[in-house]
Amino acid sequence: PDGTHLAFVRDGDLFAVDLATGASRRLTATAEDGLTNGLAEFIAAEELDRDQGFWWSPDSRRIAFIEADSRHIPVYPIVHQGKDTVDIEYHRYPFAGTPNAYLRLGVVDIESGAIQWMDLGDERDLYIARVAWRAGGTLTTQLLSRDQQDLSLLTFEGREGRTLIHEHSEPWLNLHHDGRFLETGEILWASEKSGFRHLYVHGDDGRELRQLTAGDWVVAHVAGIDEPGRLVYFAGNREDPATQNIYRVSFDGGEIERLSSSPGMDGAVLSKDGRHLLEHHSSPEHAPVVTLVELASGKRTVLFANEGNSADELGLAQPGFVTLPAADGVTTLHGAIYRPPSIEPGMKYPLIVSVYGGPHVQRVVREWSMTVDMRAQYLCRRGYVVFVLDNRGSANRGLAFEGHIHRRMGTVEVDDQAAGVRWLAQQFEFVDANRVGVYGWSYGGYMTLLCMVKQPELFSVGVAGAPVTHYDGYDTGYTERYMSTPQANPDGYRDGSVIAHVEHLRGKVLIVHGMIDENVHFRHTARLLVALTNAGKAYDLLFYPEERHMPRDPKGLLDHERRVLGYLEEHV
Repeated sequence: PDGTHLAFVRDGDLFAVDLATGASRRLTATAEDGLTNGLAEFIAAEELDRDQGFWWSPDSRRIAFIEADSRHIPVYPIVHQGKDTVDIEYHRYPFAGTPNAYLRLGVVDIESGAIQWMDLGDERDLYIARVAWRAGGTLTTQLLSRDQQDLSLLTFEGREGRTLIHEHSEPWLNLHHDGRFLETGEILWASEKSGFRHLYVHGDDGRELRQLTAGDWVVAHVAGIDEPGRLVYFAGNREDPATQNIYRVSFDGGEIERLSSSPGMDGAVLSKDGRHLLEHHSSPEHAPVVTLVELASGKRTVLFANEGNSADELGLAQPGFVTLPAADGVTTLHGAIYRPPSIEPGMKYPLIVSVYGGPHVQRVVREWSMTVDMRAQYLCRRGYVVFVLDNRGSANRGLAFEGHIHRRMGTVEVDDQAAGVRWLAQQFEFVDANRVGVYGWSYGGYMTLLCMVKQPELFSVGVAGAPVTHYDGYDTGYTERYMSTPQANPDGYRDGSVIAHVEHLRGKVLIVHGMIDENVHFRHTARLLVALTNAGKAYDLLFYPEERHMPRDPKGLLDHERRVLGYLEEHV
C-alpha cells in the first residue's frame, strides 16, 4: 500500500521484493506439490469468488495469507489428446462429498519473516470466504461452514478470533463483496436474512444498529461509500427484477434516493472522495454508455457515448420481454422472445429455446447483451423464434425463488422451461410447438439434456455443451451448496442426474465437449455415452481435444458455431 514493496507468489511460496533495492525476501518456504502459500485454492477461485490468497496490511508491514493443503485430495489427470507429444495435467479436484483443502490463515511480518497463525476454531472443514484488514490494522475474515448455511465475521486480536457477526441462512448463504469497514468503526453489511439481499449498519462490536434498505427486491452491489457525507451508493432492482438502477441512502437511515431513471441496467463506481459517480448504462436499444456525474451539481459528462452502436443503426432485432406463470401456476417468470423479421399470416415458425437455468445467473435483463446475442439474431433471421426464460432457481429474485432447487436440481427448472414453451405456443399462434429445439452450455448443457429426457414429447432436438451429467462428479463448493452431499441426499443426486433418465430420450441430440475441460470434466460426457449406448440410444458428438470449458481458439469457435447452427437447422 505504501508503494515500497511488491508481493508475489512463486512456485507456491510468498515473496516480497523491496522496490528501491530490488532485494527479495522469501516469506514462506513450505510449498510442495499440493500445498501452497498465498494462492486461492480451487474451490475459492471457482465457486466462492475469491481469487486472492494474500492481503497487505494498511501499514504495509504485514501480509495475511492462506496456506492451502490439498495433498490429501487425489490428483485428477487431464490428458492432452490433440498434441503431437504426450502431456498430462494433474488437478486436485474435490468431488462432492469428499474432503476439501485444509486451510490456515497466517500473518507474516515482512521484515522479520515471523509468521503468526490465526485461531480459526476447532472445525477444520470450512471455507475461508473473505479476508480483509480494518483501517486500524485489525485483521478480519469471513468463515463459511461446509454446508454453507453459517457465516461468521471474525476479528483478531493477536491470534485470537472474536465473532462480530454470525448469520445462519436456509437453504444456503450467498456470499457477497459488500461488507465495508468505516473509519468510524461502523460496519456496512449485506444480508439476505429477510429473504432478499439488503444493507445494514453494525457497530464496532458487531451489534446491528439499523437496516438501510428493505422490500421484495435485491441490492445487487455497493457502488461506494461517501464517509464524510455518510452516504452509501448502490445498485438494485427495486422497480423491476429485469432492470437495475443506482440509489443512495444515508448511513443514519431514511428514504432511499433513486439517482438513475432510464430503463435498462445501470452500474456505478463512486470516486474515493465521494464527489463523482461513474455510471455505466446499458439497454436493449443501445450499447453501454459511460457517464461521469458530479453529485453536488448534477452535471453529467458523457465519457463514452458508443456512437453508432444502437439496435436500429446496426439492424439488430430487439427481444420482446414477457412475464408468464411458472409450472406451479403461482410464481411469475420473466422471458424474452426474438421473432423473425416478418411474420406471415398463418405461418408456423419453429422454436429454439436458449437455456441456462442454473443458480447465480439471470439472463433476462433489459441490457445490450440481450440484443447482441448473435446466435439468437442469426436464428431469428433464418426464420426461427428464439426464447429465453429465467426459471425458478435463477438469480436476483430472492432466496425463496432461488431455493426451489434446494436438494433437487434438474426438476423445477425443467418444468418451468416446458411450461414456458407451452405458454408461448398458446399466446402466439405463429409458434410451432411441434418443432422445438433447445441449446445451452455448462448448466445450460445439463438443462438441454434434461429437457430432452424429461420432456421428450416437447423438445425434439438438443445441442448440449459441456454438460454436467451427474453431480457426484462435480465439485464440493458449488454442488453441496444446492444439493448437500451425495451421502446426505442420494435421491436428489440420482433424480437430478441425466444418466438416470436416458431411456426416455427420443429426439436428436448433439453433445459438445472440450476434452481438457478442467471445470466440467470430459468424464461427464464419457459417462453419459456409456449410459446412452447401454440404453440403445442414438446421439451425435462434437469434441474439441484441446479446448477447455468454453471454446477459445478462433478457428475452433467458428467451427463450433457452424456445427451447432447447422445441426439445429438440419433437424429442427
